[in-house]
Amino acid sequence: MPPRRRAGSRRSHRVAVLAFEGLAPFDLGVAAEVFAPARPELDVPWWYSFAVCAERPGPLGVVGGFQLVAPHGFEILAAAETVILPGCPDVHGNPSPELVSALRSAHANGARLVSICSGAFTLAAAGLLDGREATTHWLYARLLQERFPRVRVNAEVLYVDGDDVLTAAGTAAGIDLCLHLIRCDHGAEIANRIARQMVVAAHRNGGQAQFIEAPVPRRIDDDPIASSVQWALERLGEPLTVGELARRSHLSPRQFSRRFRAATGASPGGWLLRQRLQASLTLLEGSDASIEEVGRLVGLPSAAGFRRHFRDAFGVPPSSYRRNFRSLHRPGEQVSAPSASGHDHVGQRV
Repeated sequence: MPPRRRAGSRRSHRVAVLAFEGLAPFDLGVAAEVFAPARPELDVPWWYSFAVCAERPGPLGVVGGFQLVAPHGFEILAAAETVILPGCPDVHGNPSPELVSALRSAHANGARLVSICSGAFTLAAAGLLDGREATTHWLYARLLQERFPRVRVNAEVLYVDGDDVLTAAGTAAGIDLCLHLIRCDHGAEIANRIARQMVVAAHRNGGQAQFIEAPVPRRIDDDPIASSVQWALERLGEPLTVGELARRSHLSPRQFSRRFRAATGASPGGWLLRQRLQASLTLLEGSDASIEEVGRLVGLPSAAGFRRHFRDAFGVPPSSYRRNFRSLHRPGEQVSAPSASGHDHVGQRV
């Protein structure tokens, strides 16, 4: 999906989050942490307003044995520009007709709809995922496909960006998706700054498979894959090959590739290309370097190759991305080859 900017000069973009009995409060907390703070220090043309709604406003019992008060009803969905649905408490049940109607109306009015974890079941039950690719937590992926065969369920990814309807896998993937929305709306630099404030990765590499197969990673100094990844992230502007990474890990290229995919969910070559392309975003937004120079700085010296790979990854050429986001940032910064501290960690198709 191409990066998006919301049109207009309004001072806020209205985000509404659905609350209900049995809500997992962390799902709601993810959305609140990203979109509720005013963040005047970011100095962007507009930001988000945040509201919590429920079918019947008032106190709601949530997971953990405490209550949350939803001050608004579904009426705010009619004015919302982004609607976020946390994981539903019953993946075998169906949302109320009132909720289905409210979601369909919000979507018809132009709101983008976002689900976290099992919230995809609510979108699917409303018919809003028919014919679309979507994801949910890997524990529920088969059930989602069985219950809603018109949905193309992808259990491999952390989230799927369908432009106006977006779905995240587990709860932590909701952080990834919310930061992705910031990146789409305001660019990579702003998303990176929020991620640093939250002390999370701006964009995690790989998909859900890494959490199913290897839930307890080893320490980086004991893990040849992790150490080679860190080494590569610090040298993206240099020529790097899979063979060189394998040698640094003291593994054969075949062993390295197999263990790398098991650890990250991506091939070494594909992961390295995505890191380079992601590193180029900040340079395109905040520097005067030519497209050719940006490609060279991130280790893609062929201008034609850089343009082709960029378009394949983001849906637009680098020149269009720069036009879309350049006005949000100050050009003229010193340009240097990117390192691990200067870009997101990307390995997710969206």
